[in-house]
Amino acid sequence: MPYQPGRLAERGVTIYMTGVLCTQPAQIFQSPQAARLMQRFIGRLKRYDSSLLRIFEGMELGEDSDNVEEAAYALCRVLGLLVDLKPEEVRLKAPDVAAMVGDVKALAELVEELYDHWRGMERYLIFEGGAGASRDRTLEGHVGFLHSNQDMTDLVRNAYRQIQHNLQGYWPRVYRQVPAGANMSLLIDRVEWPCPEGMYQALRPVRMVRLAILNPPVVLYPRQNRRQGRIEMVDYNPLERAIIDPEKWLCMPVRVGHLKMLVYFDRDFLAHAVSLVNLLELSGHNEAREKPDAILLFGMPPSALRGEPTVVYEDQENELVLGAVAKSETVDYFGYFKKMLLTMHNVVMMRRKVMPIHGAMSIVTLKEGPTSGVVIMGDSGAGKSETLEALRVMADEWLRDMKIIFDDMGSIEVDEEGRLVGVGTEIGAFVRLDDLDPGYAFGRIDRSILMNPHRQNARVVLPITEYDEVVAGHPVDMLLYANNYEAVDEAHPVIEAATDLEAALNVFRGGVRASKGTTDETGLTATYFGNPFGPEQQQDRHEPIARATFEAAFLSGMLVGQIRTQLGIEGMEREGPMQAAEALFRMIGGK
Repeated sequence: MPYQPGRLAERGVTIYMTGVLCTQPAQIFQSPQAARLMQRFIGRLKRYDSSLLRIFEGMELGEDSDNVEEAAYALCRVLGLLVDLKPEEVRLKAPDVAAMVGDVKALAELVEELYDHWRGMERYLIFEGGAGASRDRTLEGHVGFLHSNQDMTDLVRNAYRQIQHNLQGYWPRVYRQVPAGANMSLLIDRVEWPCPEGMYQALRPVRMVRLAILNPPVVLYPRQNRRQGRIEMVDYNPLERAIIDPEKWLCMPVRVGHLKMLVYFDRDFLAHAVSLVNLLELSGHNEAREKPDAILLFGMPPSALRGEPTVVYEDQENELVLGAVAKSETVDYFGYFKKMLLTMHNVVMMRRKVMPIHGAMSIVTLKEGPTSGVVIMGDSGAGKSETLEALRVMADEWLRDMKIIFDDMGSIEVDEEGRLVGVGTEIGAFVRLDDLDPGYAFGRIDRSILMNPHRQNARVVLPITEYDEVVAGHPVDMLLYANNYEAVDEAHPVIEAATDLEAALNVFRGGVRASKGTTDETGLTATYFGNPFGPEQQQDRHEPIARATFEAAFLSGMLVGQIRTQLGIEGMEREGPMQAAEALFRMIGGK
């Protein structure tokens, strides 16, 4: 059996494979990991005092773990035999477990519940590449990886079907091709990159993700459903006290806008790390070998960060920005990955004299009208992406194209001609499920990763724009602040142009918004430029960049002001963004 023991965590199972995939369905029950999965399943039956426990009659399944382990191995043996044999043949061939196939109907029910239990888990398959291997850069390497992933699905599905056939005595008339193998698979390998000397050498042996497969829709259930606290800028390198075990950590090389970043993570956060491939461009083989602009360390010992859960450090000597997150249940939320990466992006961009934007940008092209680059700035829950999404839905019949350049974070540069140009960071979006139009959400579910869909602030990670479009650089025609807390009336129009440069800076700098429950904040809050991800911590660095950018905006004659989304006003969660979208449509030149 080529499977390594792997890991069986609370919510998922991770299988490591270093050789050729097994070829017979019965073999999947022969690994120690399969027995551990059965132990958990039996524990679940005990917890609910299931009537299916009668299958194990004669086995004492009390608190003694040895007895449960024995029952788990017995169940694995029985199921392995039932792949090829009928119940009466199992009784003859294995009389020591004959009692377990005495009640065939109950055993068939147990198999059905076990299959659902398996499919309800987060299932990861990790393929180990050879040292220095380059097969992932070839068509042969990609096809082999894809085929191995599909082979596992077929093995699990065929094992289930053959067992049920032998127990029930007939084949089904309806076959449901439900996801049965891994829902997330990775090909990992050791990649040499220009790693600085000293403490950075601890990162060198950690294997990198080279290829990834998602079998969506993927549903994850992280412990947390929002971020807490703020990201602190520190004056020490988080690697000083780090203990990085290369057997317990992996690295995901990604592109955040134009920047190259290496995301090192403890495998306990594998679900969130893999979800990054729906949000950010996975770096190619050659890009992963280049010097990164930033490094994220996710899952550090809390003592290494001196009591802070999330920190960012600028290593001037090595021209690197490092982010670090302490390992705890508190950070079991995808937003910590996303915002740490975007904060590091913002710090690098400010070092390059470019203004980072916490907001959304779309290129809107009407069928009979102009093309406009619309940027809406504001903190989480201000109504940025909700307004643009409402525009897409409301004006669909008049739109030729609506391209999202960034949905959360980007940057605005001033080109040689004095024009503002927007550049994005992400190929996907991490948005509240409730804020998406139901038709749009269900239309993209086959590409989505859903997180806690049953809870408040349910989230979805879905790809939306090709990387080349995100980083191409697009002219900005409107720069608006998302005001989600003021009601629209005669004195407060939906879109209000700023009277002058200082008035505009005051609105954007103030960053006022009503909290929408996306973080631990409540009520009316104020955040410098609505951007707590770098600019707020480094206001002295950000202020001259912002002033120069807004001066260029006013000199170009573009619209600078605010748009009242009313998203933070009770009862206006949908109507507010729709009114904002209608006003925006008219402003662009619509009917």
